[in-house]
Amino acid sequence: MAGRIMAEDITSIKERASIEDVVREHVTLRRAGASLKGLCPFHDEKTPSFTVNPTTGYYQCYGCGEGGDVFAFLQKVEHLTFTEAVERLASKVGVQVRYEEGGGRRDDHASPGRRARLLEAHRVAQEFYAAYLLGAPAARAGRDFMRARGFDGAVATRFGVGFAPRGGEELARHLRSKGFNDDEVVLAGLVGRGSRGLYDRFRGRLVWPIRDITGDVVGFGARRIFDDDRIEAKYLNTSETPIYKKSTVLYGLDSAKKAISTTRTAVVVEGYTDVMACHLAGVETAVATCGTAFGVEHIKVLRRIMRDEADLAPARVIFTFDGDAAGQAAAMKAFKEDQRWASQSFVAVAPGGKDPCDLRLTDGDDAVRHLVEDAVPMFEFAVRTTIARFDLDTAEGRVQALKAAAPIVAGIRDSAARPEYTRTVAGWLGVEIEQLADEIKRAGKREAAQGSSGPGGGAPNGAGGPLPRQYADPPDSAIEPSAGELAAALPPPNLRDPVVVAERQLLQCLLQYPSIADPLSLSLLSAGDFSAPAHERVFETIATVGITPATSVTAWREAIHEAAPASVKALVVDLSVAGLPTILDPSTGAPTRRFVDALFSRLREVALRRQIADALGQLRREETAAEPDLTRQRELSLHLQDLQRQLAMMLDREDS
Repeated sequence: MAGRIMAEDITSIKERASIEDVVREHVTLRRAGASLKGLCPFHDEKTPSFTVNPTTGYYQCYGCGEGGDVFAFLQKVEHLTFTEAVERLASKVGVQVRYEEGGGRRDDHASPGRRARLLEAHRVAQEFYAAYLLGAPAARAGRDFMRARGFDGAVATRFGVGFAPRGGEELARHLRSKGFNDDEVVLAGLVGRGSRGLYDRFRGRLVWPIRDITGDVVGFGARRIFDDDRIEAKYLNTSETPIYKKSTVLYGLDSAKKAISTTRTAVVVEGYTDVMACHLAGVETAVATCGTAFGVEHIKVLRRIMRDEADLAPARVIFTFDGDAAGQAAAMKAFKEDQRWASQSFVAVAPGGKDPCDLRLTDGDDAVRHLVEDAVPMFEFAVRTTIARFDLDTAEGRVQALKAAAPIVAGIRDSAARPEYTRTVAGWLGVEIEQLADEIKRAGKREAAQGSSGPGGGAPNGAGGPLPRQYADPPDSAIEPSAGELAAALPPPNLRDPVVVAERQLLQCLLQYPSIADPLSLSLLSAGDFSAPAHERVFETIATVGITPATSVTAWREAIHEAAPASVKALVVDLSVAGLPTILDPSTGAPTRRFVDALFSRLREVALRRQIADALGQLRREETAAEPDLTRQRELSLHLQDLQRQLAMMLDREDS
């Protein structure tokens, strides 16, 4: 049995990997000085507080406190073990991992990590299904279904669509022939286990591969084709597995994420064929849920890709729904979550209630594009859908409609736009503006009394959340803090103190740009020169490991993080990521030597003045003692003179 991955391989992977590239697969980032910023993938926020420093290879969120290196990010965002994160990244950067205790990859099927095996099983299954659809006579019904909706073989290949044989055991046999054991294929959700042995989960159905944001197949959606299918459900989807959580996956996102990020627009449709139709028609921002309603986790995924931020121009989220009762119900459910967006939400419903796939088939690609372009604000759709239930030709119906519509208007985020919406809705209802305005006020008071911030309920995203956990043990730490360390928790540095701020900036320079430090200046500093206890611990750790890296900078930073006490591990990550308030030298990408020297001088001056004050106080106490110690007085006097001489020399150098 192989042991842990060798440390030098981990370091090599980390040096070759770009944390920026890895994070960009999940978060849209924009430049903020030497760092990158975006919406945190680990908590809801409307103002970006998630920071990535490509130079140091660390990330930090100042909203929820999560931070770490590229492995920690993969572990957290993709729910991997450390070993799985290392192996996943190794395959991307072309490093063959080795294991301690003399082993290479194990011969059993757990060696690449469970997740990697499950992903590989899905890749093999997708290729099997796709080949069967295009080549097997028994899959003709699937090909006919595709052609009837305007999709030929090239389209099927582009989207990876396949067909599951009706026999019920073909995929199971194929996976076994590729080296997968029974437990793996059952755990993957591809195969079931019955009294007679293994059986294929999907039989006689057209299947769509469901990919995660990075493009790996993690599940399948299967559509009923034959009337004699024993399962009545129109669609079957992979049950939740260690690699597939339907509440966080959007079909088509792997293909749409670039367009969504570029245009800051997302189009949410209802089915797999609708996504295909939209992409073929040029609407490349289309995605769909996978057998579940569009929910909070889906919102989080889209928001961080499209930079749905309060301080940017509004992004656009467009929902397409069928015109039937189910489609209207889905639209109203989406409206209830509208407060979770900083962007503006729209609804697109085609004439006659056609979905994008049918619309493309009957009216062409232009009709699909126009459907998206002509979407109406979510608010308008919600109000019109609500008041359509009432008979507006009667006074009683108008009053009922007014009371039903008022909470919707009261929940509009933009209070400045509310008066105009009030006038518009009053016109739709045929009532006086003042009458509707009074009901809106009453509805707003009721909402406030119930503690709700609007139709979505709860506090707005990014408000009222927990304070940053900057001094707690980071999530990627393999070492639990002892009871003694927890009892000796350090106070957070007081960043209102300009000296503490200078300490912080110097530590940032040391961790992010170690080559810029002057060895002579460093030798004059000690941990005791730092006034903030947390900063003292960090510098003490750097000094213990060695001020300048003996090998690679990546390995040096890793050694510092490992050596740091649990009470400041997260602070080390923070200091390795946070941006500096200075213009970097364009030739080196680092702060200027003048900036760094000024920080050294500032800290050294403060430390010397503090030591002088301490020595002077001791000397005065000794001089006024009942039994003065002349030897001690002489030592203190000489020490005081030496400190004063050092301060004078330092100030002279600064003036010259």
